[in-house]
Amino acid sequence: MNEPILIVGTGALASLFAVRLSAAGTPVAMLGTWTEALEAIRSEGVRITDGRREQAYRVRVTDDPADCAGARFALVLVKSWQTERAARQLAECLDADGLAVTLQNGVGNRETLAGMLGLPRVALGVTTTGATLLGPGLVRAGGEGTVSIEEHARLSPLAARLREAGFNVQTVSDARTLVWSKLVINAAINPLTAVLRVPNGALLQHPAARALMGDLARETAEVASAEGVNLSFPNPLAAAEDVARRTAANHSSMFQDVKRGAPTEIDAICGAVTRAGEKHRIHTPVNRVFWHLVQAMVHNRQMQAA
Repeated sequence: MNEPILIVGTGALASLFAVRLSAAGTPVAMLGTWTEALEAIRSEGVRITDGRREQAYRVRVTDDPADCAGARFALVLVKSWQTERAARQLAECLDADGLAVTLQNGVGNRETLAGMLGLPRVALGVTTTGATLLGPGLVRAGGEGTVSIEEHARLSPLAARLREAGFNVQTVSDARTLVWSKLVINAAINPLTAVLRVPNGALLQHPAARALMGDLARETAEVASAEGVNLSFPNPLAAAEDVARRTAANHSSMFQDVKRGAPTEIDAICGAVTRAGEKHRIHTPVNRVFWHLVQAMVHNRQMQAA
């Protein structure tokens, strides 16, 4: 049965997943709060471009969870600071036997969702697929990555739909490996691209940037080890550089947020690393600096716009 998929969010990855699922014939509904995106998708569809050609796909779009009542499968693709709101929305519309899969950045998202929905209705996942939001409802695909989701009894139909849409889907048994491995990559790439205002691949071209990538990755890996997590790669810097290389033209989500003067996920990335490091008495000076630096950049941008 071709179950409809609910996508919570209307940003870059949410739009990319909506496009690819729709193109593969899966019915899609999008639940969001960004007025401009809701209006654009409602009038023009969710759109994807490669810079030469644009394609549009009609999807159901709403800001009212009641319009999505009875949803069996949901992909949570909002920013980490929006997870609590997404959990409240899903509590209104997710079926009693439904499954919400978080593919968000940072740590703590599953716990927030499970606190509202119950742990049996939540699965943890990550994706290294890249996407750049060019405008409300308009996305450009970045480098092709992997969608990794923890094993769950209800996952098979959703995983099948994602594979049909061309996503490289794998299931894993250790959910914490997923989160912390992605956190190493995010900490190494996102804040640097946001501060330097460069696409991911540019980090590989500057020795100083590569050195900072290494510091951020190694600090995060050290904290992961103290948390008892086995990462999915042996060399954290090599893993971060590989992702930067494969998504070279992509603008990280944090870079996109800073450009728009929007809140970022820095608290759930470098902030989370710093706080976990303090718990284990591990010094994470580079993560701490970028945590506060990105916070200050966003605050300054907001003050200028006021």
